[in-house]
Amino acid sequence: MFEALWQITLELAPWLLLGMAIAGLLHGLLPPDFVGRHLRGRAGVAKAVVLGVPLPLCSCGVIPTGLGLKKDGASNGASVGFLISTPQTGVDSILVSASFLGWPFAIFKVVAAAVTGLVGGWVADRSTPAAAADATGAACSTGGGSRGPRAMVDHALDILRSIWHWLAFGIVASALITSFVPDDFFAGLAEAGAVVPILAALAVSLPLYVCATASVPIAAALVASGMPTGAALVFLMAGPATNVATIGAVYRGLGLRSLTAYLVTIIGGSIGAGLLFESLVTSSVEGPLHMHEHTAWWSVASAVLLLGLMAWFAFDDLRRRLGGFFAKPQDEADGASVEVPVEGMTCNNCVANLERALRRTEGVTGVNVELEPGRAVVQGAVDRAAVARAVADAGFTVPGPA
Repeated sequence: MFEALWQITLELAPWLLLGMAIAGLLHGLLPPDFVGRHLRGRAGVAKAVVLGVPLPLCSCGVIPTGLGLKKDGASNGASVGFLISTPQTGVDSILVSASFLGWPFAIFKVVAAAVTGLVGGWVADRSTPAAAADATGAACSTGGGSRGPRAMVDHALDILRSIWHWLAFGIVASALITSFVPDDFFAGLAEAGAVVPILAALAVSLPLYVCATASVPIAAALVASGMPTGAALVFLMAGPATNVATIGAVYRGLGLRSLTAYLVTIIGGSIGAGLLFESLVTSSVEGPLHMHEHTAWWSVASAVLLLGLMAWFAFDDLRRRLGGFFAKPQDEADGASVEVPVEGMTCNNCVANLERALRRTEGVTGVNVELEPGRAVVQGAVDRAAVARAVADAGFTVPGPA
């Protein structure tokens, strides 16, 4: 079991870190106002898909980001296309998929994500010709308007911070499958043909949160145990693109017609892609999980770095949770205390970003940020104006006078 955990980490780490680095560069080089100026009409859907395919956003980021595009003036179709294509791929997911399941699988998955995003976006635009109500939510912040090297590094680290829980789960689940599932367990299911395992994978993945990157080891372990690669493709397409929270957010933000286009496209597209892949790629995926050792120095170094980052994020999350639990009420805290409302936070990753920014502010001795209701309580020799400036620099807003 422990050997399987280590081998999976060695396989995953180099590609994940490389994908994070590329994502950081994309964040720094892409103009910050690009999406608001280009995402309307049929061409806007295509641009949204092209923008979304390389971005490594799971549902934590893709829901507020996609609906934030709508709020900033993007069409329903562009928002739906972004929501469909983005969580299925990402540079990190592409590289990890290629490492575990081969480049034919990874490239096919990218093409399938782009096609389903285009089709879903165009259908959504045709089914909702009238302007829909503005969606709530905004994109997760990774450091305000800064586009320099520090912002690129912060963005890359925020990607891992937002998915490390699911990454750890994926590695452990993959090791359990590899160690304890009999090699012929899924062979019986596959004997019924390609349709049965594909439908089973669809039924499991639709309502659940499945991270495109963190779930690749699980899919690879299932393929190594006998599941058809077409079913694994469905698992990695429908799973990241849908879950209960995403379905509810699309309905509230874009309406029933856009939600229908969204779900029909994902269901039909993933089934069609799975069957097509099975018909085109008749041989088993080459190089299944653990076919060779990854003991190169750079692989070991990447694994150690990845585990170290995940351990730090786990410690930081625990510290924040315990700090909030044991924090004194404002009227009992030692020293001065400033409380400000904060707008723009959409997830716990936003909370962590803002807490780090506030702790770096001169004179601050303690910070407690809450997502619901959005607010920050800061202790130390600092005034409200300084806190408001720090919040703005982090990419969020303090309503009212500074």
